[in-house]
Amino acid sequence: MGILELLAVAVGLSMDAFAVSICKGLSVSKVNGKHMLTVGLYFGGFQALMPYLGYCLGSSFSELVSEVDHWIAFGLLSLIGINMIRESRSPAEELDASFSFKAMLPLAVATSIDALAVGVSFAFMEVNIYPSIAVIGVTTLALSAIGVKAGNLFGAKNKSLSELIGGIVLIAIGLKILLQDLGLF
Repeated sequence: MGILELLAVAVGLSMDAFAVSICKGLSVSKVNGKHMLTVGLYFGGFQALMPYLGYCLGSSFSELVSEVDHWIAFGLLSLIGINMIRESRSPAEELDASFSFKAMLPLAVATSIDALAVGVSFAFMEVNIYPSIAVIGVTTLALSAIGVKAGNLFGAKNKSLSELIGGIVLIAIGLKILLQDLGLF
């Protein structure tokens, strides 16, 4: 996987976190650097941790499924993308204005579950995991911090669009992996 594809995956994965960050920005009257850093560290940290865990899990059985690994990667990325597109069409949920551990941990886990599945697909593609999780984590940290500020400034109208774009990007990458492995791209 090239750097541009990795950046596209990182941006696609970070869209859930970005969307929730926009909502967190809406939940407070005045955003400060601490709010942005807190959200960025939680979301970026979990977006880096989950693909690593998925990679470890996928590596343990990647040899068993090497003949269909491209189909698995395509299926996982497509399911995540379709779910993100579906979520972009649903009404926004009210978020707690708290930035405490108790408020942030469930959000960080919920927005990074899809990254676990991407980590499994990384094992099948034999991706160098450490630089990959660094790019994913830093990208999510930055976009989440920006999302908090943007949400506070511009409102919730960007949430649905970010989830929609993220879903489309992940489906496109899954399709590219499939087509490359089948020799059609």
